[in-house]
Amino acid sequence: MALAIKVSNLVKRYKDLVALDHFNLEVEEGEILGLLGPNGSGKTTTINCILSLLSYDKGEILIFDQEMKPDSYEIKKNIGVVMQNVAVFDEMNVYENIDYFCGLYIQDKNLRKQYVEEAIAFVGLEDYKKFLPKKLSGGLLRRLNIACGIAHKPKLIFFDEPTVAVDPQSRNQILEGILALNRNGATIIYTSHYMEEVEQICTRIVIMDNGKNAAVGTKEELKKMIKNTESISVEILGLAQEDIDTMKRLPHAYSAEYADNHLKINFSGGKHNLVRVLEYLQEKNIPFGRVYSELPTLNDVFLEITGKALRD
Repeated sequence: MALAIKVSNLVKRYKDLVALDHFNLEVEEGEILGLLGPNGSGKTTTINCILSLLSYDKGEILIFDQEMKPDSYEIKKNIGVVMQNVAVFDEMNVYENIDYFCGLYIQDKNLRKQYVEEAIAFVGLEDYKKFLPKKLSGGLLRRLNIACGIAHKPKLIFFDEPTVAVDPQSRNQILEGILALNRNGATIIYTSHYMEEVEQICTRIVIMDNGKNAAVGTKEELKKMIKNTESISVEILGLAQEDIDTMKRLPHAYSAEYADNHLKINFSGGKHNLVRVLEYLQEKNIPFGRVYSELPTLNDVFLEITGKALRD
């Protein structure tokens, strides 16, 4: 498949700090790529370099097979950017804001009017055209921010944490809108700290750390990269240490913890782990309550790959 973005051997230094360390990235046309990483991992620097908003020390960036430079205006016409911080004009109403940003790329007045109306309908702001931004709720303001970034119908769109501090209804509408843009042909780069969102919409995921690729793949592929593949929890009163030690030695088990009348066994691999746990409990006549099995989440993958230490 053709590539929308190809980043090769990208290096960016801030004096003694290496923000990007020979970073590589390929984004296929038509996919939704999740770009994840802890604070300071290099995500924002990567995006700013790709958009030619920031110079870099070494490497090559191609967008739609063309070299991306600060004066690559024809390429930039095909790019939309929706940043985390809402960037609209307070003195302009909803319609005027969208019209202004669309006008940076679309000169034909009739076509621009059509695009603006379509963007307003797309984000559901038909009843708010004459509202100033200060009169909008947080969710509506986010939707206005999106409309301003996508009104010119870009082929490549960057979304930087577009659902921060919005209610569940607004978040759901924003995510559905992103999926609709993708179905209509747009390639999406999506950054977020909400792992459930990334699992929900992204076709492929890149986890960055220390300016490098720490892991790349689909959510299913990433989950296979970590040790834990299943955790089984059982409510049990007064479990003997002998039984805990025995269950630690079950096939594919690598740890077992018992606290507050809850037994938790972690497994790496295996297809019948729950069956083995239940068979042991029944064989030993150990009474138990609720039993549940948990598969790893993207959040588990993220923490195992990047660590649990706090980042600045």
